[in-house]
Amino acid sequence: MNLALWITAGLLAAVALTGGISKTFVPKDTLAAHNGGGWTADRSVTFVKTLGVVELLAAAGLILPAAVGVAPVLVPVTAVCWILLMIGAMITHGRRGEMAFVPLNLVYLLLAVVIAWGRFGPGSFAS
Repeated sequence: MNLALWITAGLLAAVALTGGISKTFVPKDTLAAHNGGGWTADRSVTFVKTLGVVELLAAAGLILPAAVGVAPVLVPVTAVCWILLMIGAMITHGRRGEMAFVPLNLVYLLLAVVIAWGRFGPGSFAS
């Protein structure tokens, strides 16, 4: 169970890191030109970059607290926050008619549900 949760957290952290880097460091116009990035055209540069930083923090929050043994409860808390972020992503893509991205965000949401359930429950670091 522990290994499966670590792998799941690692995969989700890689997704968050990739998205965070692109939103933080790639110009908004470049993001808007790519498939699935059209929503950035409707948002401010500050919003997009802030969202990128949030995703970078999520990548760190899914791995670092448990890896260094400091406040490992932040791992499932981060997973719950990721769930909320993915709900927002699904709503945004759905409203824009980008339905191909909704199932992808749902997969990311489900990975976060597994992490939150596992780390709050049977795979808790407190045991």
